[in-house]
Amino acid sequence: MMRVLIADAFPEPHRRRLEELGHTCTDAPQLDGDGLPVAVADHDALIVRSTRVTEDALDASDPLGLVVRAGSGTDTIDLEAAARRGIFVCNVPGRNSIAVAELAFGLLLAIDRHIPDNVRDLRDGRWDKRRYSRARGLFGRPVGVVGLGDIGLEFARRATAFGMEVHAIDKDEREPEALAAIEHLDIRLVEDLATLARTCPILSFHVPANDETRGMIGRELLQHVPAEAVIINTSRGEIVDEAALTEAMDDKGVRAGLDVFRDEPAHKQGSFDSSLARHPNVYGTHHIGASTEQAQHAIADEVVAILRAFDAGEVRHCVNLETRPLGEIVLSIRHLDRVGVLSQVFGILRRAGINVEQMENDIFAGGRAACATMRVAGPVTGGIVAELDAVDEVIHVGLSQAPPPRPPAAQD
Repeated sequence: MMRVLIADAFPEPHRRRLEELGHTCTDAPQLDGDGLPVAVADHDALIVRSTRVTEDALDASDPLGLVVRAGSGTDTIDLEAAARRGIFVCNVPGRNSIAVAELAFGLLLAIDRHIPDNVRDLRDGRWDKRRYSRARGLFGRPVGVVGLGDIGLEFARRATAFGMEVHAIDKDEREPEALAAIEHLDIRLVEDLATLARTCPILSFHVPANDETRGMIGRELLQHVPAEAVIINTSRGEIVDEAALTEAMDDKGVRAGLDVFRDEPAHKQGSFDSSLARHPNVYGTHHIGASTEQAQHAIADEVVAILRAFDAGEVRHCVNLETRPLGEIVLSIRHLDRVGVLSQVFGILRRAGINVEQMENDIFAGGRAACATMRVAGPVTGGIVAELDAVDEVIHVGLSQAPPPRPPAAQD
């Protein structure tokens, strides 16, 4: 059982569930990144939502073996530092998709009907039906969805329900479920982002923050959007070039619905001096896309499942494991499932200077035999194969050249 630090708000029923499973939980929902290194000491697992997890925090606890991000994005966690220390970082993909899609569509409706301005004027005692009666409406209009992951598809479903014409960027590879959804929703695929911007006066972004997406909403893209286009961003603030977007709002009347900003406060409350957020063409919210009760309970359910599985030796939704196949040679060793067999195998490989890069050991029905498949780095000579084959409990040794790694699948 584990000592678990919960460094953000977490539903009380789910915390009790963790304790019922035998874990010791420390609640610290007010923690920030500065206080985390002291608080995490001597804990085995860490649950965070928005709290930043730095290298200092990861170095502060030798027992720490698991960090769970109660959400999908992991850009607030130093993944490289965690990988160097052998700490699993897991996330909860897909459970907040509906909540984020709802907010994104809410921002779109708010922009089209000027809802926040309506509310403000009524609260200030002003009636201006003449001004607020001017709205385009959404039915039949093209909308470009950038990123057809879980959230993007949920947004597309809502746009389709409103009678909008959904467009997206074509990709070479997609999961079968995504392809089925594209066909079902009749999503029209275009060649690239520039084409999407030229053909859709509304763009909604649902992409992770990485080297390919940072600054995606920049001058190059915004030169293609029509006048008075609408930009919705509920993904990450880093994908916006704020100066370029401000120029487009000033020069072309572009309007934006933003839930995220580049320099958001690290704390949950405080001042925020952002010229972009203050711009009259921006309707902004406080990074609340996933902040519905439904989403938080769904996410917490999966967090509990991740910790329960980890305690039983299974790692779910890990984002910092090496996914590329490593090693030049594949060794397939069928052996009796007995104590010490693999120890002898590793001893032979160690003496030969051969490193096991990746390995799976599958047990056959009945528990009498197993097969260890190893991708190794180093020259495996005929003499080494013969030495492995000579181990009493080894049934057979197979040797083959590892196939070259496949290129990564296209990501939304």
